[in-house]
Amino acid sequence: MLTRMERINPPELGRPSGFSHAVAASGRFVFLAGQTALDEENRIVGDGVVEQFERALSNLLTALRAAGGKPADLCSVTIYIVDMDDYKAHAREIGAVWKRLAGSEYPAMAGIGVSRLWDVEALVEVQGFAVV
Repeated sequence: MLTRMERINPPELGRPSGFSHAVAASGRFVFLAGQTALDEENRIVGDGVVEQFERALSNLLTALRAAGGKPADLCSVTIYIVDMDDYKAHAREIGAVWKRLAGSEYPAMAGIGVSRLWDVEALVEVQGFAVV
């Protein structure tokens, strides 16, 4: 099945940085469960938000690859954040992790502050869907 994806960023909404305002796609939908910084033994790893974001995003991309996709196939990503101030303070580093692991094509994204995640040690959780 041929995948077609169009990132839509109307000038009336201002230039997005690190996300797309909308993504239109056709193909096979892959819904990706929320991923935290769990290792192979289901332990949270990483001392800070940058390290945990890297592991959580890596876990998400591993699931995506197992479904036959690649980072550019991501249509939407939601990041659940325990400490928004800490996350924003490390935004450049987190952005560099995104670019290294997922590239410079951005899906529609949202960052949502939460009081805690399933694993109390988890600082971020990354969830998304892709079209492959």
